[in-house]
Amino acid sequence: MVKISEFQTKDVVNVLDGKKLGTVRDLELDLLQGRVESLIIPAQGKILGLFGGGTEYIIPWKNIVKIGIDVILVKVEAATYRTNNNLNEDYDAFNKKLTQ
Repeated sequence: MVKISEFQTKDVVNVLDGKKLGTVRDLELDLLQGRVESLIIPAQGKILGLFGGGTEYIIPWKNIVKIGIDVILVKVEAATYRTNNNLNEDYDAFNKKLTQ
């Protein structure tokens, strides 16, 4: 079993181009299905996840190739970005599902 805090210490590297995307800041969970949906990684240029315009990489769980001791290898053609505004929209959509 792996703790969230252990994920946050690992570098995330894209195996297609060898680029280090950063470190995991958060996980996106599907509480209805009880599973991890994606890794959330602050885009380059963010400092402590605070400065940098609110942009982040969203890496779907299915794109994880291998979780190692100090690295998470992912396979992504083009990283998906989203802004903090999308986070609010996603949260609102989730709450709608719960109340239906």
